[in-house]
Amino acid sequence: MSDAPLIVLNGVCKSFPKVTRSGDRLRALGNLLLGRQNPMQTAVLRDINLEVRRGESLGLIGVNGAGKSTLLKVITGVLTATSGTVAVNGRIAPMLELGAGFHPEYSGRENIRLNAALLGMSNADIEDRLQSIIAFADIGPYIDEPVKHYSSGMTVRLGFAVVAATHPDLLITDEVLAVGDESFQKKCVRWMERYLADGGTLLLVTHSMYHIQKLCRRACWLHEGAIQRLGDVFEVSQDYLAWHERQSAQLEASGRASAAQGEYAVTELLVNEDNGTTPITLAPAEPLVIEISVRSRDQRRPVLALGIKRVDGTGIYGLTTEMADADPIEIDGELFRWRIVFDAPPLLPGSYLLAVHAMDPEGVRLFDTLERGLTVRGNSRELGMVRLAHRWGR
Repeated sequence: MSDAPLIVLNGVCKSFPKVTRSGDRLRALGNLLLGRQNPMQTAVLRDINLEVRRGESLGLIGVNGAGKSTLLKVITGVLTATSGTVAVNGRIAPMLELGAGFHPEYSGRENIRLNAALLGMSNADIEDRLQSIIAFADIGPYIDEPVKHYSSGMTVRLGFAVVAATHPDLLITDEVLAVGDESFQKKCVRWMERYLADGGTLLLVTHSMYHIQKLCRRACWLHEGAIQRLGDVFEVSQDYLAWHERQSAQLEASGRASAAQGEYAVTELLVNEDNGTTPITLAPAEPLVIEISVRSRDQRRPVLALGIKRVDGTGIYGLTTEMADADPIEIDGELFRWRIVFDAPPLLPGSYLLAVHAMDPEGVRLFDTLERGLTVRGNSRELGMVRLAHRWGR
């Protein structure tokens, strides 16, 4: 197997003409035909330098509009770079818009033959793999119905099944795992895992950090068309999620003023002696010390609720001072303070949210909430959110 990179991008930039008025499109076309530079351009990709080697799995992450899909289209030749060079040394199977090339009047079976031929498969290979493609798509009798009668999920199933049968050198996917039902998504993930185990190369775009960390070894974070960070998948994805938490914290800060005027309000949240708003970074097995102050306008002792959840909102652990019978320190007539210590929280590497809630003394009404990002470092490939104590034996 050659050691040469499968993909090499040097100084790749991509710009599109700004089209805001009816005449802009004609002016852009005229400049293109006359070979003149269009002064009104929007830069979508800026100075991208990237290599992908055979057998690697690289995840592209970033917010909507960061340039991920445009970069994939430049790599696959759907778009031409405005400047820079793109070199591809191998056969690519792109999954950018699955089913976009299907003929609506043809049946699923006829579209399989047509699309497989376009992807470079011989007639003999197509006939040899036809039944396995149909089985993978699993759309039942609809395989002989016109594609125009298919749902979007059925179209995606058929498109993935065709591409999966080609055994490409490089598989490029753009949000494929966000479409279709859960059982089909699991089937796709299993197929990708086998593909990678057999030496395949994967370039994956998805907003699911779970799938990025599960399928990829490296990650590339695109921000405003440029590479923000490139490296180990856990480090890059955790930094990306921490950045998201900082953005959320800034938005939430604007709403804190009104909450502070309520009957019960969280006035301070210290995590490992840090009262900032950016996510706290925690090493594996490092203690987590949380100190919370709540102001009570009526001077009655409020109830404090505390929870840890994954960034997607999935709860991991929660408790209240009422159920734990935890007494606060009374700072003055209105201010109450609690301190809780997790000696070695068994959280797996990833990004989490620590949420504290100020409630009335009866524990019925919620008056205020304050959240803080928590990033657990490490490179464990265990699955889930927490590490359960265990031992292997015979």
